[in-house]
Amino acid sequence: MRAVVQRVSRAEVRVEESLSGRIETGLLVLLGVGQGDDEKAADYLAKKVAGLRIFEDGEGRMSRSVVDVRGGALVVSQFTLYGDVRKGRRPSFDSAAAPEEANRLYEYFCERLRGEGVPVETGVFRAMMSVELVNEGPVTILLDSEKTF
Repeated sequence: MRAVVQRVSRAEVRVEESLSGRIETGLLVLLGVGQGDDEKAADYLAKKVAGLRIFEDGEGRMSRSVVDVRGGALVVSQFTLYGDVRKGRRPSFDSAAAPEEANRLYEYFCERLRGEGVPVETGVFRAMMSVELVNEGPVTILLDSEKTF
């Protein structure tokens, strides 16, 4: 399971013209589910995301988590995080999980993140979405449940 986590002052996702999710201070999490991912991978990433100390304290150091700042998370499914372009220029998504399993683990991840004390808003699984955000810092962190980066 992979995630791109961005510290934001605001973020929202729309499907067509309808607002699906919106947060103020918090994290935009673009989440990809790969073949072979399971609840253990989602548990690991949810705990890691909730505990990331990427918000500034009173001295300007990044030492506070989204829980500490009482922020939220906007979680958007993004199978393209498993796009492989090592053999050409057109991405192969063979490593992405099948849609039914990816949706199940996406929903599970969101529930686990809520369980860590983070209010969660979401996009719409398998929909064409427009995501708008203000990345503060900018701060962007890449996470992988296999710890490859």
